[in-house]
Amino acid sequence: MGSHRAGELLLAEAASSPGTTPERAQNLLEALRLLVPFDGAWLALADPAGSGYHSVASLDLDRPIVEFLSGPLTARDIEVTATDRARPPLSPSYLSCPAQELATWGEFLTPSGINEALALGLFTSTGRHVGFLALLSDDRHPPSPVTRRRLGRLGPVLAHGIDPMRSLLSAVGLVRGATAGVLLCRDGGYRPLPGLADDPLLSPSSPVLTVARERIDDGYVHSSFLWPANGPATTGGHVRVTALRAPEDTPPALTGLALLTPGSGLRGLTPRELQVLGLLVEGCSNHEIAHALAVAPRTVAAHLEHILDKLEAPTRTLAAVRAEREGLYVPPRPRV
Repeated sequence: MGSHRAGELLLAEAASSPGTTPERAQNLLEALRLLVPFDGAWLALADPAGSGYHSVASLDLDRPIVEFLSGPLTARDIEVTATDRARPPLSPSYLSCPAQELATWGEFLTPSGINEALALGLFTSTGRHVGFLALLSDDRHPPSPVTRRRLGRLGPVLAHGIDPMRSLLSAVGLVRGATAGVLLCRDGGYRPLPGLADDPLLSPSSPVLTVARERIDDGYVHSSFLWPANGPATTGGHVRVTALRAPEDTPPALTGLALLTPGSGLRGLTPRELQVLGLLVEGCSNHEIAHALAVAPRTVAAHLEHILDKLEAPTRTLAAVRAEREGLYVPPRPRV
């Protein structure tokens, strides 16, 4: 009993340790071996888009097995057997159909000498699906009920250890005062961020998300810009949009985050001057700015004079640099 308690403490320490998600995942499997017997283990992150699993750590498994487990056939079998739901650990002995009817077993695991397993979907304390664990064995005897119950109790600890939201929420913490935000997915979709509200500016059809994606695709790790709070022609306030590239230890399906904060510290720039600055940052000439805003060139020149004064910049080039660095501009709306 004492050794099990020590193993559980070691597992909890591994789950709460700093470092990258793969590092924590590997330490989790090492600690788990002290509590649950297995010959090989695979730990994976659930794709936020719901299209499979991304291997994050394995123990004593050959590369072909890890690659197969990370593929679409295993993802399909996980769904068919409902092991992607919050339920006790499942082994082939408890399936409602023969394991050999599943591609994962009939085509790969059994021919590879693997006879038994325990599979567990990993969920956070709030019920969010974050990953999947498979413990494999060449033993022909099913895992004992005691082993199943013990692994079931450890599921939330394992989920906490690999939860990609930890890295993402740490990134969110770098942006003070964030009031709304979303995760940007590689497939063009988005996912909500726990703890932050929704906002119409972050809806799927919003040009704000298009600009944020473009900034991330252009290689920016951190970028910010302004956007009218109530529409493109508003004379009201602005919000600040911050685009962050996703940390490296998050699933490949996630590309970044888009966050909203109050638009403060605008140096007294008017909505029109912010528009002019956006076109200046884009490299537009006075004539091009005048055409884009449907105003006379002399009006643009007057706006630029005020902008240079407010940004304390002797040249338009330096004004553009400062606007880019401080996020003091409204970028042009993306072309449809």
